[in-house]
Amino acid sequence: MTHPNPSVALAEVVVDELIRGGVTRFTVSPGSRSAALARAAQEHPGAEMTVLFDERSAAYFAMGAARAGGVPAAVITTSGTAVANLYPGVVEAAAAGVPLILVTADRPPELRETGANQTVDQLKLFGETVRWFWEAGPAEDRPESNAYWRASTARAVAEARGWEGRPGPVHLNLNFREPTAPVSDDGRSAAESFSSATEGRPGGRPWITALRAPEPDLSFLEEVQQAQRGVVVVGEGAEGSAVFAHLAEQLGWPLVAEALSGARRPPGISSYHHLLAAFPEALKPDLALCFGKTGLSTSLAAVLSDPSVTQVVAGAPGRWADPDRAVTHMTTGPAPAVARALLDRVREGKRAPEWLGMWQEAESACRAVVDDILDYDDLPSEPRTARDLAALPLDTLVVGSSLPIREVEMFAHTTPARVLGNRGASGIDGLVSTALGAAWARPGRVACLSGDLALLHDSNGFLVDERPSCVLVVVNNDGGGIFNFLPHARHPHFEKLFGTPHGRDFEALAAFHGLGYRRLVRASELAPAVETGLDEGGVWLVEVRTYREETERLHRRIAEETARSLKPILGR
Repeated sequence: MTHPNPSVALAEVVVDELIRGGVTRFTVSPGSRSAALARAAQEHPGAEMTVLFDERSAAYFAMGAARAGGVPAAVITTSGTAVANLYPGVVEAAAAGVPLILVTADRPPELRETGANQTVDQLKLFGETVRWFWEAGPAEDRPESNAYWRASTARAVAEARGWEGRPGPVHLNLNFREPTAPVSDDGRSAAESFSSATEGRPGGRPWITALRAPEPDLSFLEEVQQAQRGVVVVGEGAEGSAVFAHLAEQLGWPLVAEALSGARRPPGISSYHHLLAAFPEALKPDLALCFGKTGLSTSLAAVLSDPSVTQVVAGAPGRWADPDRAVTHMTTGPAPAVARALLDRVREGKRAPEWLGMWQEAESACRAVVDDILDYDDLPSEPRTARDLAALPLDTLVVGSSLPIREVEMFAHTTPARVLGNRGASGIDGLVSTALGAAWARPGRVACLSGDLALLHDSNGFLVDERPSCVLVVVNNDGGGIFNFLPHARHPHFEKLFGTPHGRDFEALAAFHGLGYRRLVRASELAPAVETGLDEGGVWLVEVRTYREETERLHRRIAEETARSLKPILGR
């Protein structure tokens, strides 16, 4: 590799080493100081690159690509406030365990605290939120520079993948002196040249291959073996649904699969929120095997937090997964690996008579009641929209935080194999970009369920230069529907402070961004509208108009009628 100057050499070596480590997707936000990085990504034959000028959206777009693609993705920005705009995405990636690589350009150290333009202190700007930080220092034409740059970049990839802990974001802060253009003399700064060798390992290999193959700790195996009333709970990050179903079958326990697990399908229990809300004591287990990040259902969380329940957690994406101080055993390692190790060693459990059958009978009764209520007429509702969208034959479904993910959690009987959501820190920001990033990394039948505020919050995400095909279903209840379920609903200034009605026209928004658009009048129009968008390609917006007060009343009615139907089964 030959380079016209040190800054270009640093940029090209870092990009090349990232690609050697499997990081091939780059989201670039334009800027002068990062020009060498952007050009390196654009010109490298192994890179896929897209451009999005809003750095906050760019971070979420890259995170969506990392979630869907299963490998780290990189975002490149210039210096200054551009870097600070990455912070919301960094927080989400850290909490959710998403391997996101932040490659930020910076001014050289001698310009810090001098009043130089677009110069802020980027040194460890994200603090302990990132898994690892590296500042390269100004590039110099030295024989040892190549090994330093490549070894550090290879470590960044390993840290993002979680080779000695949890996956998550890493920050590479690269100091660039002028010139950053591919010339030795740009006519406005001191001429620089670069002649040192910068070749990587032969055969396209990374500079360092970090290996991690820990054996799961199964010190809790005997307690699993002795439990009679157990449950297998599968949450976000626990990919590989078949192994969890096999484990539950071997133990004779019900499989409780949260929506984000991608494992929600028969013979699993999908109505557990309603079952546990109505009759928690009847269904309280003596042991729960929890894989991935769980806790979407408040009724399930309440039961598992009971001190009498032995709770084993494996493969949670955060650094520690015990919000209720109720976990009794926590083991590291990917959730599927722990499940497979258990499956290899566990014998048929000491199941209690009729334990699994009671769950299955209650599930059948509850589903029948919920479906009867939702299908009574053809008026669109938030629960029915969630149920029907999740039932479509999609490759990927991205679900917004706040009320949309809860609707899917409570009412979807089955879900696609891949369900994604930003539930690490559970913010509503970045949803559009996450969905489009997922569709970019893993093209196919991709849809997104969004609330109206979340879509408005990240509408800049539609400005990505090459939009992949994706259908976004926006439930427009003119405000923050989740607050109608909380004590805030009785606040005298509820609408102004919490309801926050906006009155925006989504058809006009779609026209402004050049999106396909359809507004539903009947609930049964959802599937045809989504199919049309998927068949025609591009980005489509399907609007479902609902009313917050009606949604809250519908939820209350469903809770009352399901509890009544379950009493003969669980109330005896």
